[in-house]
Amino acid sequence: MLDFLNLQRLELDDAFEYYQSLLGGLGYEFVDEIERSIERIKKFPTSYQEIGKYSRRCLVHRFPYGLIYQVRRNEILIVAVSHLHQKPESWKSREE
Repeated sequence: MLDFLNLQRLELDDAFEYYQSLLGGLGYEFVDEIERSIERIKKFPTSYQEIGKYSRRCLVHRFPYGLIYQVRRNEILIVAVSHLHQKPESWKSREE
């Protein structure tokens, strides 16, 4: 099972709106890349870079974002949809 914290859904929505405002359809391309990243995480949850005691980061292709996630007993929890150039460490307060 994969889940997002509510705050991460807002981060994703904000990024979608930003890319849509730049170019019609770009927001949908961003979401497609996020979905591909999620599928890669599901297939290979321990393959990505460890960036904290419990957290890993999967880089999103074509966009300057990373999905910060934690592998828990029966789920993968997305902790942040993090822009790599804007306060890249802001998610750390969410790590348990």
